[in-house]
Amino acid sequence: MHELSVCFEVVRTLEELVAENGLTEVQSVTLEIGELSSMIPKYMEECFPAAVDGTIFERTKLEIEVIPGLGRCNSCSHMYQLLPVNGVCPECGEKNFSVISGTAFNIKEILAC
Repeated sequence: MHELSVCFEVVRTLEELVAENGLTEVQSVTLEIGELSSMIPKYMEECFPAAVDGTIFERTKLEIEVIPGLGRCNSCSHMYQLLPVNGVCPECGEKNFSVISGTAFNIKEILAC
């Protein structure tokens, strides 16, 4: 489960942000997780408390926004959500697509003071 190591990286990023900006509290951190990425939101939620345990971020709320995996059919140019149809274009039935979104993992927002 690599989600725990990713949570520790998020905590390191928060530590750098706090130090660089003289902050005293991070109220929340919002992560964008693409549904085609290797991150599993449920595991991130489960690992986050362990990563912040014993740090100034113990009360920091984790918020996760899942970004849909979208593709564009290379045969008919139709754009569609990939996972519900296992990559098969609902317009033409081909499984020949380019991924448009849903592979990224980002820290979207940090609410701090």
